[in-house]
Amino acid sequence: MKPERLYGILREPHVTEKVTGVADSSNQYAFKVDISATKKEIREAVETIYDVKVENVTTLRVKGQSVRRFARVISSGKQKEWKKAYVRLQPDDRIDFTLEIK
Repeated sequence: MKPERLYGILREPHVTEKVTGVADSSNQYAFKVDISATKKEIREAVETIYDVKVENVTTLRVKGQSVRRFARVISSGKQKEWKKAYVRLQPDDRIDFTLEIK
């Protein structure tokens, strides 16, 4: 697979309280990924970028919510759909998302 595609698959880490708890208990991490990415591509991208071994990949599509805004004019819209991937790593591997600011 081309390196441009690998770096285009992973959009950003998805860090929430729920995901942090899952990461601590079962060594799983969540990523926002390209909506057309397959599990095999996600596995290869995580293994290449973070230099870890992936045990399992689970994906789901998050549907866009309807948004109504009540500013001066009533308007409505819809958020975009996006895809989330839960990646379980081998027991001895870890990913550190924290930034060190010096």
